[in-house]
Amino acid sequence: MTTQVIVLNGGSSSGKSGIVRCLQAVLPDPWLAVGVDALLEAMPASLRTSAAGIEFTADGGVSVGPEFRTLQTAWREGVAATVRAGARVVIDDVFLGGAASRQEWRQVLAGLDVLWVGVRCESAVAAGRELARGDRVPGMAASQADLVHQGVDYDLEVDTTHTESLDCARAIAARIRGDAVRPS
Repeated sequence: MTTQVIVLNGGSSSGKSGIVRCLQAVLPDPWLAVGVDALLEAMPASLRTSAAGIEFTADGGVSVGPEFRTLQTAWREGVAATVRAGARVVIDDVFLGGAASRQEWRQVLAGLDVLWVGVRCESAVAAGRELARGDRVPGMAASQADLVHQGVDYDLEVDTTHTESLDCARAIAARIRGDAVRPS
């Protein structure tokens, strides 16, 4: 079976979005990009600042409520349906719940060929990127750098601390090509 889904998990400002764009450029077939940021943007503004939705604390912490979880579950199911309909998808996510978040994706993606990729970046480097971006709550990158990887197993890990997005994407693409030619 060939890979149908690539799940990238990493903290804020770790370089996932850059890797996704590079993957779309280096992979031979078209891949859709689906990111948790798009889910947040699609939510009503009222859910982006409430305990029922998602809240960002002054120190960069994130808490999610029941309405967010309901919409997140529906979004995940929609992503899985898109793959089952024939599209290949790269998912850019932040596993705030660590292993529990991976398990939620694992259940939704059951029966699909998934490549699980951890995107790491040293906390100080991610914090510098966060500052340069200017569109994140300060402290989010530092608080998520290790948290999102707790208890999560990957097929492949990349580290963007000193490695460019394109090189990370090439490593992932090489793994996908290797999976495609490996005998079952």
